[in-house]
Amino acid sequence: MSKENSKNQAAKLATERIKIRRSAASDASSLISKIKMGDRSALGMAITLLESSKPQDKALADELLQSALPYSGNSIRIGITGVPGVGKSTFIETLGVKLIQNGKKLAVLAIDPSSQKSKGSILGDKTRMERLSANESAFIRPSPTSEALGGVARKTREAIILCEAAGYDIILIETVGVGQSEIAVKAMVDCFLLLMLAGAGDELQGIKRGIMEMADILAITKSDGENIKASNHAKSTYSGALHLFPPTDSGWIPEVMTCSAYDETGIDQIWASIEKFVNHLKIKGFFDAQRHEQDVNWFRETIQLNLLSDFYSSKAIKAAIPRFEEDIRSGKITPFLAAKEILTLFSP
Repeated sequence: MSKENSKNQAAKLATERIKIRRSAASDASSLISKIKMGDRSALGMAITLLESSKPQDKALADELLQSALPYSGNSIRIGITGVPGVGKSTFIETLGVKLIQNGKKLAVLAIDPSSQKSKGSILGDKTRMERLSANESAFIRPSPTSEALGGVARKTREAIILCEAAGYDIILIETVGVGQSEIAVKAMVDCFLLLMLAGAGDELQGIKRGIMEMADILAITKSDGENIKASNHAKSTYSGALHLFPPTDSGWIPEVMTCSAYDETGIDQIWASIEKFVNHLKIKGFFDAQRHEQDVNWFRETIQLNLLSDFYSSKAIKAAIPRFEEDIRSGKITPFLAAKEILTLFSP
């Protein structure tokens, strides 16, 4: 991915924001109508509204989301994560092209890491998925984490709702794979797919047990050429390890597959496994129950985010923070006592 492509993508997103504020027709009813008709530009603008921190944009975004809710819920939501270099984008593009060929509409919500120094993000997934981004049946949206915990964009859940209202059958969420992102993504998808590499030393040393326990399906990527033998060995190792874990509530035993996005082998089998898993959840009565529980979690997280926003927006808090920080640096007060005292200044 070139720096020029990254700059072009960032410029396009900036232009999107300008269009929203200049367009008098950007009310919730007209925008949701365009989204339902499959207007990808309108969908992109709507997600930009969701990500905005401006009060006037937030009000419109809330109205838009409420309008979209009745048309949502009719997709399969899949989280895809893995270590850097595992080939997430290449895998997603290969899988996506196959799904579109089978008549599906695909949305990819790709989470790009935000720099902690510059606060900028790479936003390069469209340049890495050229075949998909050029297809009318695909929608690819890279969004910055913007310091959201867990490496997941703050408005990913809301973006899923809008994509479903636009008629996308499959929603793929690609994470940055930063450790906590797996936990955040697991709480918003139907199926959690973990991509792994073979031949990188002891197969069980490179990933935490907790992440493996969250995986519904595990795929060993780049299983081609001289790497096929190592991939099959990794498959056996992971399969054995997963059988040692406690059974899931639904009784599903995670499947381990091998694939090559380069050779396009094993991709169909992975999709078949995803469908098998989703059907298993529905038959056992866990599919809807899981989504309802995710909605409750969304409710709780929204409360926390709004409280944080209100806290840091308070004039009294803004004025007091520098003083408390200086007292902490000089040793006049402990961080714990400072936190306790500043909270007494907050009146929601």
